[in-house]
Amino acid sequence: MKLGILLLALLSTAIALPATNDNVSVTVHEWGTFTSIAGENGEAMAWRSYATPADLPCFVDRFPGFKGGLLGTVRMETPVLYFYSSQNAVVDVSVHFNNGTITEWFPKIDTKHTWDALGWRNVHVLPNSTADFPLGGRSHYFTARETDADPLELNSQHEKFLFYRGVGTVPLPIAGKVTDKSVLINALGAKPVAGLIVFENQGGHRRYRLLSGLQGEVTISLKSLDDNWAGLLMDLERVLIDQGLYQREARAMIETWRDSWFEEGTRLFYIVPRSTIDSALPLDIKPAPSKIERVFVGRMELVTPAVQQEVRSAVEAKDQHTLQKYGRFLEPIAQRLGLKNLLLDSIYSNALEHGLTCNK
Repeated sequence: MKLGILLLALLSTAIALPATNDNVSVTVHEWGTFTSIAGENGEAMAWRSYATPADLPCFVDRFPGFKGGLLGTVRMETPVLYFYSSQNAVVDVSVHFNNGTITEWFPKIDTKHTWDALGWRNVHVLPNSTADFPLGGRSHYFTARETDADPLELNSQHEKFLFYRGVGTVPLPIAGKVTDKSVLINALGAKPVAGLIVFENQGGHRRYRLLSGLQGEVTISLKSLDDNWAGLLMDLERVLIDQGLYQREARAMIETWRDSWFEEGTRLFYIVPRSTIDSALPLDIKPAPSKIERVFVGRMELVTPAVQQEVRSAVEAKDQHTLQKYGRFLEPIAQRLGLKNLLLDSIYSNALEHGLTCNK
């Protein structure tokens, strides 16, 4: 009698369990960077951002046009999409860059697309598998794999994420101006700007200040910045986790851009509002994931009076070495100063030539 009751209970439980395919739950996390440079009025100015040595491996697919001629207020750098699933799943993913051009992506796709949109069909999410991912030269690209995300497969291509980049015009939520002693920051929207960091690196001396949220206008004295490198990394990681990233994702993002984000100069970091991301970069995933997190860091380069004077003096002295250190930011800095000469044209042309090849 007891055995019969037990068998009946087990049978009832089995009948109540959903089919395996009905129990698949996919979570998607995305991070990326919107890089801009402040114009005379403090808002992001249009610039040609492809003027640094290539940092992507050669297996990444590329826009076939002349990227060096693309103008935009934002360089959209290394958005990556991570997938986490309870079991094997297949998804279709498409992204559209309003007012922009998608310039690089991986895995490669075999369907027709426009330069402001692309889609990956039949992406296999394989949580219980291992894969050999493609290799290449030294690159920012590979650090993004250091997470717990599931391997992906598409047409015999394997990767830890979906990757894309681009250039476009996006309405950003802040404006920034800098004097010799302070930074004037203005939040342009109605909602507070989260995770705002004022950062300065002068001769390897790195200092920062974190603001929990900004509404309206604030002036920050550069003398008030903290000399605490470890604290900066911890604060930035915490900000990214608070926005929805897993800890290993946050660390992978910081390590990916560590040498670029914290290079010489003065800049603002902040969290781009989710509404701005969804408007500028509509993302469609089918079947719909149970959860999507999209965390983009805005980086706004500030042109200080000291930088302006250095560039002006270097142009007058024909000091090519000094000018070259400004890389992709040289042209917009010179544009702000109203400078135009053959030396600047030569330096920028050479930078473009080196920036349009892949990293072997």
